[in-house]
Amino acid sequence: MIGFLINDKEIKEMEYLIKREMDEILFDLRDERIDHIVKRAMEERYKVLFTLFRRVASPNECLKYIRKDRKGRKKG
Repeated sequence: MIGFLINDKEIKEMEYLIKREMDEILFDLRDERIDHIVKRAMEERYKVLFTLFRRVASPNECLKYIRKDRKGRKKG
């Protein structure tokens, strides 16, 4: 297990950067021109980012980024 200490300003910066990256992935996942294999890799990256995001963001903020499956149910 690895840990590190960060201050509130650094937490906000991490939150902002992770949100930007997740927004970018969500946008690209809607693009029909992107190959299915590439989208699967993007989804895996999103999962990792969301896991990091959960550690720094508030629960309400996390709810905004929970993805839904094809049947409309929330994932994760």
